[in-house]
Amino acid sequence: MRARWAAAAALAAALLAAAAPLRAQSAREIVDRVDRLLRGASSRGTMTMDVVTAHFSRSMEMQIWSLGTQYALVRVLAPPRDAGTATLKAGQEIWNYLPRVDRTIRLPASLMSASWMGSHFTNDDLVKEDRLIDDYDIAVTFQGPRDGADVWELTLTPKPDAPVVWGRIVEEVRKADLMPVWARYYDEDGDLVRTMEFSDFRTMGGRLVPSTLTVHPADKPAEHTTIHYTNLEFDVGLTPDFFSLQRLREPGR
Repeated sequence: MRARWAAAAALAAALLAAAAPLRAQSAREIVDRVDRLLRGASSRGTMTMDVVTAHFSRSMEMQIWSLGTQYALVRVLAPPRDAGTATLKAGQEIWNYLPRVDRTIRLPASLMSASWMGSHFTNDDLVKEDRLIDDYDIAVTFQGPRDGADVWELTLTPKPDAPVVWGRIVEEVRKADLMPVWARYYDEDGDLVRTMEFSDFRTMGGRLVPSTLTVHPADKPAEHTTIHYTNLEFDVGLTPDFFSLQRLREPGR
């Protein structure tokens, strides 16, 4: 009996120890973890993007690479008419490559909120220009049960003079595993612009991630864009010199 009690006590202590870091998370730590969830210290992978609008539907396959928050490369693999189109972030510079006209274009900051390849994702979404904890003040505005799970709701407000796309971001994160549930993006007037939903949670590259992200524009409720990660690897040993203009123009994988 005493052995059983000791085992139960040890198990309870282990569960409390495991839960303690989650309870101790600050709003800043939660947001930073979610912000880095799909890129890690470095990453590479493949994903599909499905775009549905009132005028057209299209699907693309893409390959992605990232290194920290300063470097990212996204290249379209299919369909053939778009293959080779790519976006590169290297430090503070963002570049697009258009293989049809063999042209490399430097992207001004004013276009970071523009649509990427006709989707409801922005250039900023694809290359992660912003690091949220650097550019936003963050507060927990709700915590507790919602839709069957214990969650935090976090509100991000831009710091003065921060060069950001959004006037406010509100996101929901599950307490149990620190997985994002949704994020709502508002303009400078406080109007909802879009909602991003996270789903299909699975282990990829040794970590639990949401493998599907879906964006719904607020002004066009029948439209959406879905990104589905088909493969992700983390800590893959990339270096800054990988993210070059020469690499941007390469046609293949």
